[in-house]
Parts: sequence; C-alpha cells; structure tokens
Amino acid sequence: MKSKAPSVSRTRMNELVLPNDTNTLGNLMGGRLLHFMDVAAGIAAMRHSNRTCVTASVDNVDFKSAIALGEVVLIEAVVNRAFTTSMEVEIDVWAEDTASGQRRKCNRAFFTFVAVDQSGRPIPIPAIEPETDDERERYEAAARRRELRLILSGRLDLARADNLREHLAAATVDA
Repeated sequence: MKSKAPSVSRTRMNELVLPNDTNTLGNLMGGRLLHFMDVAAGIAAMRHSNRTCVTASVDNVDFKSAIALGEVVLIEAVVNRAFTTSMEVEIDVWAEDTASGQRRKCNRAFFTFVAVDQSGRPIPIPAIEPETDDERERYEAAARRRELRLILSGRLDLARADNLREHLAAATVDA
C-alpha cells in the first residue's frame, strides 16, 4: 500500500451559524460544532484511506471562544498520522465576522478514526509520509498522543510507551 502525504487528506469546510444552530445566548451550540468537526474529520479520514471511516474517539475539546449567530465557522481537518487501521485527524476551528473580516481561533481537537470494510471490521490503511517540517512534527506528536490515549484507556502499560517516554526524558534533560 503506497503512503500518502498529509495534504491529500486536508479538508476545509465553512458553515454559517443560523438561528437553529444556536443556544439561548445566540451562540453556536457545542454539540452542533462537534457535528461540523466530526464531518470534516471524517472526510479527511476517508480521503486518506479511500475507505469508509468511523469515529473511534475524540480527545479533549476546549471551547475557547463562543461563535455567534451570523458568524462563519471555518474548519480545517488533516490526518497527522496513520497507524495500522486507525488515524489521528487534527481539527482546527476559526470564527469569522463577515462584516469586519476578522477571524479568531476558537477550537482545536484530535479525533481518531478507523477505516472499516463493508462488514464494519477494521482494515489496513496507507501510511503517512510527512513532507514538511511542520508535518513531521505533527506526525511525531501524534505517536505520543496515541500512546497517551492507550495508557489512559488501560490498553498500554507506561513502560511500553517508547515514544512518550523518550519525549518526556528529552524534555526533562532540556529543562
């Protein structure tokens, strides 16, 4: 299976915040934003794998800035790293005030998707081949986040988390 560059998966979506999308304060409901993010991340995962993909997990999501009625939500999703059947997708969210053209970063999250066959069973996917320094950094960080996810879920012992342990050791030497 031929590896792919992260740019193959890059997905950009825009959504206008309409009255039906808002809470009683006139801001985009968090669940609606998560829906937008899941769609963008799913498209990125499918572009990378050329397969049906399902959401396996969502890392911590912080709502840093409310998105108001009438603003445009800009979402960008990209696959940072592919493992055997799963992949980490990074999602960044901005809000745009169309009257002023001002944009502000509102959110960032990491979703894990799994490629599946017609029976819903996980299937292998192409590897990621980072092309830029930024992509290489995201690729390496994705391995550490994956190990942390596995440790927190009880599926990996800290002693076997090589990427995370090496990174922590290097960080303590630099400190």
